[in-house]
Amino acid sequence: MILEIITPEKELFKGEATSVKFPGTTGEFEMLNNHAPIISTLTNGNIRVITTDNNTENFAINGGVIEMQQNKIIVLAD
Repeated sequence: MILEIITPEKELFKGEATSVKFPGTTGEFEMLNNHAPIISTLTNGNIRVITTDNNTENFAINGGVIEMQQNKIIVLAD
């Protein structure tokens, strides 16, 4: 799936991922390929990304929103 993490200052990540874990406002959740379409709010925490070459990247955020449709995740983060 394609993941984009964008802040008001810059683009933090754009690329392929196999798994993404988010700090949701009602608890942590993970998204994999072919996840159902979703829009959710995020809280202060870390986004953990596992890329297609099995590397793990972490991004600290102060909140935001995500949308997933058709194997594309867009994150607007603070």
